[in-house]
Amino acid sequence: MLLEFYEVQWQKAGTLMDMLARMYRYYHKNVLLFLIMHPTFYFAVWFLFYTHYNPYALALLSFKTADIVSKIIMIDQVFIKKEISKEFAQVLLTPIGPYLPYAGLLLYPFFIYMASV
Repeated sequence: MLLEFYEVQWQKAGTLMDMLARMYRYYHKNVLLFLIMHPTFYFAVWFLFYTHYNPYALALLSFKTADIVSKIIMIDQVFIKKEISKEFAQVLLTPIGPYLPYAGLLLYPFFIYMASV
């Protein structure tokens, strides 16, 4: 939970565009630095091995992988290629609720618990 809280804190912003901009700063410096800033991914890999490939641990790793891949794709579209539709731009500029970034703090412990039982 502490690792997920760390990720939320460095990514948290008022809109998805601001969130992507914060992530792009690390991505632009070095892609490896961007990946290192996601310690829960490495925890999920370890946890998968630790639980002997439990389906819930696999689901946790799948969510974390999809999360990182979708961030990289959005960063590429918005900041590198600069090809975004008007609809996508509206979505990125829509304010997000103050509790949405913390959704992972509720979701991931569930998978950890289920994989441990």
